[in-house]
Amino acid sequence: MNSYLIITGLVFFSAVFGYINVRFLKLPLTIGLMLITILYTLGVLGLSYFDDTLLKAEVALIQQIDFEKVLMDYMLSFLLFAGALHANFQELKKQRWPIIVFATRGVLVSTFFIGTATYYLFQLLQIEISYINCLLFGAIISPTDPIAVLGILKKAKAPKNLETKIVGESLFNDGVGVVVFLTLIQISDTGGNSINAVGILELFGQEVFGGILLGVLIGWITLWLLKSIDDFSIEVILTLAAVMVGTVIAQKLHLSAPLAMVAAGLFVGNDRARDTAMSETTELYVDKFWELVDVLLNAILFVLIGMELLALTYNANYILAGLLAIPIILLCRYASLLLPVKLFEKKLKFTPYTSLIMTWGGLRGGISIALALSLSDEMNREMLLVMTYIVVVFSILVQGLTIEKVIKKLLPKTV
Repeated sequence: MNSYLIITGLVFFSAVFGYINVRFLKLPLTIGLMLITILYTLGVLGLSYFDDTLLKAEVALIQQIDFEKVLMDYMLSFLLFAGALHANFQELKKQRWPIIVFATRGVLVSTFFIGTATYYLFQLLQIEISYINCLLFGAIISPTDPIAVLGILKKAKAPKNLETKIVGESLFNDGVGVVVFLTLIQISDTGGNSINAVGILELFGQEVFGGILLGVLIGWITLWLLKSIDDFSIEVILTLAAVMVGTVIAQKLHLSAPLAMVAAGLFVGNDRARDTAMSETTELYVDKFWELVDVLLNAILFVLIGMELLALTYNANYILAGLLAIPIILLCRYASLLLPVKLFEKKLKFTPYTSLIMTWGGLRGGISIALALSLSDEMNREMLLVMTYIVVVFSILVQGLTIEKVIKKLLPKTV
């Protein structure tokens, strides 16, 4: 099956399922597409008991797609640039310190809490697994997914300063989560013999700070080029080239491409910068182009997530562990937010119930599934993949559908 046929199939499913959602369900895009795709895939599995032709065709399609590579190496840069381009830079700047703490300390603490709690859960279920592999699960599931968060929060009507914290955290914590995950992978592979604090700090500095610096440089160059001409079509192409070239450079230099694209998007999207670099016509076309890219890639991504049902190993113990992990993960996230919220809430006038709303609004998505798919068999890949999938589905369908109601219940005067 060639690449064009695979892309055609994904766009076709995205278009059909998107139409059904807009025409009948009227749910947020990410939720609607994921729900419809899961129902469709379950229907295909049910039909396979009578005729497995359609199942074989869908399995063939999924087997041709390297989900981890497609998302982490290609789609994520475009999605994060588009999300950062439309983020409120001034609001993010005001909330920069809590966002930094949420995205760094929060991920580390959450990884440790979830890893430790699930280790004891496995002991109760009499499932053999090493502690380091439990920490890997913590690293996989701790980062909130910017793609899911950005898509759903647009309709949740959260107070602006609270929305900024959730969006800002989700834009940056995936890069930190990936570094933590890679570090734990190295520890697991070597037994910790070749890993030390200096090596971890070097990896963190190279991936995270190097990625951000590269993104700022790319953003500055892009703005300089935009200022020097006034042609909306070429200026749109320049922003596209910035993402593509920037991603390639980041990958070659072993820097965090996602963080580079977040930094570049914030730099180009900054209201003060774009007012001097773009005409009103250019600004309109750039925004609309990246909105379309965002919608298209989101549609394809969540169709892919729904179809990943076919990649799971259906084991009762794995499913039970995944279901029991949901409340553990929510409690661990809440606990990891308590200290930084207490630290900043008076100075920055936090919205009441910030920890609770950020816990429920911290959605997991494709990044977690991509990381789980990259595990080796020795790292309990099949079990952790099933657990991750269950948590992601719950996060998108249950938390995503109810976050607006939670906000209305807790903050009735602000909605």
